[in-house]
Amino acid sequence: MSKTAFMFPGQGAQYIGMGKDFYEKEQTAKEIFDKAGSITGLDMPFICFTENDKLSITEYTQIAMLTVETAILKVLEERGIRPDVTAGLSLGEYGAIVACGAMRAEEAFAVVRRRGVYMQEAVPEGGAMAAVLGLSADVIEEVCQNTQGIVSIANYNCPGQIVITGEADAVNRAGEVLKEKGAKRVVPLNVSGPFHSQMLTGAGERLRKDLEKVQISEFSIPYVANLTADYVSTPENIRELLEKQISSPVRWQQSVERMLADGVDTFVEIGPGKTLSSFVKKINRDVTVLNVDKYEDLAKCLEVLKVE
Repeated sequence: MSKTAFMFPGQGAQYIGMGKDFYEKEQTAKEIFDKAGSITGLDMPFICFTENDKLSITEYTQIAMLTVETAILKVLEERGIRPDVTAGLSLGEYGAIVACGAMRAEEAFAVVRRRGVYMQEAVPEGGAMAAVLGLSADVIEEVCQNTQGIVSIANYNCPGQIVITGEADAVNRAGEVLKEKGAKRVVPLNVSGPFHSQMLTGAGERLRKDLEKVQISEFSIPYVANLTADYVSTPENIRELLEKQISSPVRWQQSVERMLADGVDTFVEIGPGKTLSSFVKKINRDVTVLNVDKYEDLAKCLEVLKVE
């Protein structure tokens, strides 16, 4: 039996103009932008659609991404498209949680707004991230463990692409050793902090206090957590998973492999860009991969999923 997964991208996929066509053409999407703006006190259309510096700053990027993802999600739901499972990369995990029904969009907007602020404030400078291409996870893990300073794996994206994170000097030292070990490239990432490293533990602890006030509902569609790369189908551990996710590796490749093992053969990326789509294709070329970023993508998605 065919199964469909909705997947939601994380920080880094944002661009000026994202979600604008949905906002202009779908009342449901506009209402989501208005709702996010009302809850956060931010001008979401300005941040997402107009040339500005805020979209590249973590505290604004995260809520902007979730707003766009949720707006597109609600348009898909209105068309009768439902997934069998959801997953998201880092920030995108909140999109997955909204899509599976565990958290209301309104509460997710409030939490993610604070999440972005906490992560921005946790390490305002002195951290770095780099993508390591063409080297196995075992080698990268060993090098990180043997490098002086704080450096660890942030993202297991797909075969041949792993991201490391930590103190800038330690990331640079590890990068040089990894090149000696055979890495094709070590590419510094233009990010505002060492995301998914132990340097962000404090941000997770602050977020946990907010999460305690959020209602986590029973839900019928499971999602795959970044921390465990396994299915979550009950509300009990979601707060802990989201707290630890900030300072722990994102196991995206393992998450996709878990869904594949469960029979998922169609993956729909919802939100800006095609980053997750490209990862899935590198993990398994035999599955159907769709993305809904632009309004024009909607028709193809409906056609492939045979929704009239």
